[in-house]
Amino acid sequence: MRWARAASAVLLVLTLSACAGKQPEKIAKVVGYFANWGVYARDYQVKDVETSGAADRLTDLVYAFGKTDQGKCRPGDAYADYQRPISAAESVDGAADEPGQPVKGNINQLRKLKQKHPRLKILWSFGGWNDSAGFSTAAADPRAFAESCAAVLDDPRWAGVFDGLDLDWEYPNFCGLTCDKSGRGAFAEVVAASRAKLGPSRLITAAISTDADPGGALDATDYAAAATHLDWVNAMTYDYFGTGGGPGPTAPHSPLTTYPGIPDADHTIEAGVGKLIRLGVPPAKILLGIGLYGRGRRGVTGPAPGGDSSGRADGTYEKGVEDYKVLKKSCPPVGTVGGQAYGFCRGQWWSYDTPATIAGKLAWSARQGLGGAFVWELSGDTGDGELLSAISACLYKEP
Repeated sequence: MRWARAASAVLLVLTLSACAGKQPEKIAKVVGYFANWGVYARDYQVKDVETSGAADRLTDLVYAFGKTDQGKCRPGDAYADYQRPISAAESVDGAADEPGQPVKGNINQLRKLKQKHPRLKILWSFGGWNDSAGFSTAAADPRAFAESCAAVLDDPRWAGVFDGLDLDWEYPNFCGLTCDKSGRGAFAEVVAASRAKLGPSRLITAAISTDADPGGALDATDYAAAATHLDWVNAMTYDYFGTGGGPGPTAPHSPLTTYPGIPDADHTIEAGVGKLIRLGVPPAKILLGIGLYGRGRRGVTGPAPGGDSSGRADGTYEKGVEDYKVLKKSCPPVGTVGGQAYGFCRGQWWSYDTPATIAGKLAWSARQGLGGAFVWELSGDTGDGELLSAISACLYKEP
């Protein structure tokens, strides 16, 4: 244990050195998504946000996901959200839930976390890849949608826990898991109605695409108009490569820049964020997205990027995906390409971020004047929050 603490201290010093002189001259956002399903197989509890040190490093925590059910905001998983009894061992303050307690589960633990960290803001995110279809109905009646979201945020059972709303529509007027044809201005109308209902003091944010392809998701929606009503946007600058199930070349899933042999030069952070800015989204309202996971391919014969692969590698919970805390031990980096690390092991090729590549990305984002960074999602980090430590070391946060 002493060795682990010493190693973490050395890592922090190295990261601070890499970031020296590159921090933005303003308060930056350090935002983390907490996935409600993580309390099951992953056994990542709200308490882990506390014990990992994440609660001290974050400015904002985003609780994901609520549903967009028939155009209305709804809790996503009632059992995990507020019904599941929490034991003393799992509780933020060491006190178990009592029988008959009106609010249990994650939301009660978020209340306890906020009591220990009163500066931490908590938002509830609605939508996500699996549950964005309801936004199409919401776009037909933005006011009703906004009223439903306000009712969920301010439900008397947990009033005071949530400081705002995060909208994760994948993707307005474009195709994600399903396709939407609400029109280029629909998202801005939904956001404007939410702002009118929640008022100027509540936080409203959005997770958005960074698809720089001509005619892609960024061209399909007026994100600049939406941004006028948003506190910030979480730019999903990851999953550019490696998501397909069939054969294909190995490439980093979150490259900062292009490089010789990249499969598509539009699929980089530099291209995606650059396009957002050109379209009129203020840089200070853009947060850089950092995945606390890697994407992997199998059937690879060598470490060099661009090699053939036969499909997605096996992951603990999902094909082709593995947490950073696993990969740093099971498939350590052998190089970097496009500003992201990669490892080669047992015929598998994995790309993921490390403290060093995070320092490089955040130095770049500071030069662009971006407002900070967010992570998807907290359970992928090590038990002592190694990657989040690297992020907070490179960004100012609220005193």
